[in-house]
Amino acid sequence: MMAGGVLINARVTARATITGVERWAIELIPRLRALHPERYLTATPPPPAASGPLGHLWEQSLLPLRAAGVHAGLIFSPANLAPLAWPRNVVIVHDAAVFRRPAAYTSGYRALHRRLGAESARRALAVVTVSEFSKLELVDLIGLDPASVHVIAGGVGERFTPDADSARVTARLGLRRPYVLTVGTADERKNLAALSVAGRRLQSMGIDLIRAGDARPHFAQPAAVGGVRSVGYVDDHDLAGLYRGASAFVLVSLYEGLGLPCLEAMASGVPVVAADRAALPETCGGAAILVDPEDREGIAQAIERVLDDEPTRERLRAAGLRRAASFSWGRAASELDSLLAGVAAGAGSGSGSARPLASAGSG
Repeated sequence: MMAGGVLINARVTARATITGVERWAIELIPRLRALHPERYLTATPPPPAASGPLGHLWEQSLLPLRAAGVHAGLIFSPANLAPLAWPRNVVIVHDAAVFRRPAAYTSGYRALHRRLGAESARRALAVVTVSEFSKLELVDLIGLDPASVHVIAGGVGERFTPDADSARVTARLGLRRPYVLTVGTADERKNLAALSVAGRRLQSMGIDLIRAGDARPHFAQPAAVGGVRSVGYVDDHDLAGLYRGASAFVLVSLYEGLGLPCLEAMASGVPVVAADRAALPETCGGAAILVDPEDREGIAQAIERVLDDEPTRERLRAAGLRRAASFSWGRAASELDSLLAGVAAGAGSGSGSARPLASAGSG
């Protein structure tokens, strides 16, 4: 039993759509609670405070009051921001994209993270990030102490499998031809315009190039989507089938802190073409064809190779299944639980104020 409990900042779980940050929260929070129900309490705002100014107000003012009321040892925040008014935080900072590629974001989002995000990470007792690449970036761009930054890679949900049902979702979306899939928001760092040559080539072959993803205009600058057919946001329960139905998956982002969609595609038995930038080589681990994301012709050729060359396709499929199997949300939750327990125990012994939480549930 640890010296004090952990209040989980579950604000992002109340959002209507799921991208990478939300994925981490909805996968990890139930697993942490299942590991030690007595250790964790969740705090979730009412829906209007899930995002935007009301969300930040809840996170920075009401959440610390909640933590004080239940005598929390720590607040754990899984979505880049933590309350400055609370002295004992652990926060997941997924990447340093807003610092490395600020033009990809709105001015308000840049200002928020340059001030509040960077400061909450510097003040945190520990920072968790998702790859060795992201750790180096956070140390370089925010000035974090490397000893305070802990790498915990994400996982792949059990529903992403070669046995997933693709017929239902492809029929609903009107996908009547073979397709190559990319998943992500339509913002500058996703580099979707670089798929224009591939899109034209695939069309001539009777194959669609499909993008699934939200727009998120409130924080990301919109970007051109040349040659790509967008099907918009795909509900979480349909996503596994959409992956499974693809002939290939491509992600040519200029910046990714991890690149979880590559792993989800691999787990679905789909060969992957990915950019040779940022965390993607680390994530793919030799199980994808890596391409220069600024070489549009090279991207098109790599996709064509996957589609036309059966030995290459089967090699990537087998390697991808092995690679994805090494990423587990259960393992991630266990590593995170151990880290939080250790930090909370240290905080409790140092301050004397951390005690077990009085109850478990939503707040």
